[in-house]
Amino acid sequence: MPRTTDSPPVPPRGQRVRETTARLRQRILGGEWPVGGRIPTEPQLVAALGVGRNTVREAVRALVHAGVLECRQGSGTYVVSTDELAPVVARRLTDDRMAEVVEVRRAFEVEAARLAALRRTPEDLAALDAALAAREAAWRGGRVAEFVEADVALHTAVVAAAHNPMLAELYASVGTALRSTVAHAMGDALEPDRYVDHSRLVEAIRAGEPQRAAIEAGAFLEPAAGA
Repeated sequence: MPRTTDSPPVPPRGQRVRETTARLRQRILGGEWPVGGRIPTEPQLVAALGVGRNTVREAVRALVHAGVLECRQGSGTYVVSTDELAPVVARRLTDDRMAEVVEVRRAFEVEAARLAALRRTPEDLAALDAALAAREAAWRGGRVAEFVEADVALHTAVVAAAHNPMLAELYASVGTALRSTVAHAMGDALEPDRYVDHSRLVEAIRAGEPQRAAIEAGAFLEPAAGA
């Protein structure tokens, strides 16, 4: 049927695909379709989004290519990441590039610590104290996997205290790489010579001393130091 003068213009196909891709991404980021979960079927998406089957198919294909979705033959399409950058970083992560990862961590974490010392709130300090306590408890218990997660949680809390959403998003993208550097530095056991005290970093942030916080954040991220 020809479009009447009162009908809204139909956007070009490429624009429809981009808009549909963005809508799918928003639902993933909003938690409607969590990581590990299956998204609705193609007919269900067509009905929910009000676009054609080909548009939905291309939008899903774009997110598969970006590493956000994964098509599993005979099972459906699943969310494998909420972040398009994370799979790219993970694919690049190899033992011979670990030094590069540490340098990237340093670039993020030194500035995050500096900003955290300027912007931290009482809630941020409480989160830092809790993360530090969990990290110390895991170390005392000799629990390697738990320590790695606790260490990552502490560094993430520092970044959160910087109150820079873009920095937090970018930092989250290197989460897998971050865990790998910590695990690589720790090895199979928590040896005393590998322990790094993070209490001074937390105290510098608490004291509102950005320069000292930045120095503390960078001190344990020299190439030979690992975590």
